[in-house]
Amino acid sequence: MLLAMASSAPTIRLSSRSLIFSLCFLLPLLISTLCSNANANEHGDSGSAASICIVGSGIGGSSVAHFLRRYSPPNLDFTIRVFERNGVVGGRMATVNVSGQTFEAGGSVLHPRNLHAVNYTKLLNLTINAPSDSDSESSSGFAIWDGHKFVFKTLSFKSKLPFAQKIVSLANSLIMLLRYGFSLVRMERFIESAVNNFCKYYEVFETRPVFETVDEMLQWAGLYNLTKRTLAMELADAGVSPLLIQELVTVITRVNYGQSVSISGLAGAVSLAGSVRGLWSIKGGNWQMAAGLIDRSEVELHLHEEIESISSKGEYYELNSTQRNSYTCDVAVVATPLDELSVQFTPPISIPKRELQHTHATFVRGLINPVYFGLNSVAEIPELVGTIEDPDLPFSSISVLEQHNENDFTYKIFSRKPMADATLDSIFSVQTETIRINWGAYPHYTAPEVFAPFILDGQHLYYVNAFENAASTMETSAVAAENVARLILSRFFTSGPISLANLSSSSDGGVRHVDL
Repeated sequence: MLLAMASSAPTIRLSSRSLIFSLCFLLPLLISTLCSNANANEHGDSGSAASICIVGSGIGGSSVAHFLRRYSPPNLDFTIRVFERNGVVGGRMATVNVSGQTFEAGGSVLHPRNLHAVNYTKLLNLTINAPSDSDSESSSGFAIWDGHKFVFKTLSFKSKLPFAQKIVSLANSLIMLLRYGFSLVRMERFIESAVNNFCKYYEVFETRPVFETVDEMLQWAGLYNLTKRTLAMELADAGVSPLLIQELVTVITRVNYGQSVSISGLAGAVSLAGSVRGLWSIKGGNWQMAAGLIDRSEVELHLHEEIESISSKGEYYELNSTQRNSYTCDVAVVATPLDELSVQFTPPISIPKRELQHTHATFVRGLINPVYFGLNSVAEIPELVGTIEDPDLPFSSISVLEQHNENDFTYKIFSRKPMADATLDSIFSVQTETIRINWGAYPHYTAPEVFAPFILDGQHLYYVNAFENAASTMETSAVAAENVARLILSRFFTSGPISLANLSSSSDGGVRHVDL
């Protein structure tokens, strides 16, 4: 049958001139097709799915991945790669193991009005460490140390009786009121005003635009002016007394940002908001938010892979890692501070130079020597000792993480410089375990602040951590990441069937507020 069909087929004869003409016509078309296919393969996709690369797996990078998936329609096809130079995700959200017990070593507490963190916790079915009861907080003991004596000290009383805790709490409130007066109320009003403005970032898309710069993002929320003056100036204008600023406010900024009241007003307001009652954390470690978001976002995760260069190739980006691997993607997102990294950009990018404030966290299992503080017994030592601004003081704060028995505690020390062994020996009478961690924790804030752009090259190279010059917390990173995700969807997927204005920005699961 095959032979019969072949013999009955019409005969086609081509002259040599016709053959040469056909080859000359078809060869360029064939080469073009092959190059197009090679290009598609080189970009790491099949020609239809866009690719997005995210450098950094902390709360910023994981939030970008989460919001990209959440805000995009089901028929929008794209892949996400996340690169992490360490062996675990979480970035500056990390835990430390001290004698078999786990404690937060990085980002430790969340504000009750941190809506994204609240939503992540619900979405990922994480368990929260219940916020400390206000009465027990006020009766646990707090003092301010000037290097020679306690300039302020609350009453410390431990009891499981609610009535006794209430009495001590009221007594401590009266002690603080007598020392600082109604400046406490003015400070709370200042904090509340800043928090209310920040909460505008949770509004629905119909009233909340996408921001291409940090400046316009802050101006829209009414927070921009706070970045132009110091916290001390802002509080003075708010009627807060110099004594309160020099003592209590200074202690808070030293604990939360390792810096003085010379930080910008917005960073200072965020720092003060981190001292209110009702603060919470996630049982087992806040890093679980990043891990859960990455797991849910259909991400290709590359651990132990540090990106050392990002090059624009016109229509796409090439990322090269220290593992000698090369990746291409249509969109590149930097979700880690560039200040102490040696990532090479081609062409070069331009961002304002800034320094990171290093915070040294030292964890000690042992017992404080009461003589160091001029006391007679360990029981007299407050659970939190803060310090005034003095360059000669070796630490910013010492706090009790857990009491195991009367002579066995786990402590956490914050300092601007590494704690010398001799200093630790003078503070502690017993040390059974000591762990030191050096964090490049947050920017060194100076007013007026200047900001790097969210879009680093005018194309599709984005920088989540540009917002950190305004304030640096887990929640501010999530807010910046959400804005970057919206930028990507609105700028890159312009031909796709997507309309950000029609998306609901209510929380995951449809509940905007959760009582903690």
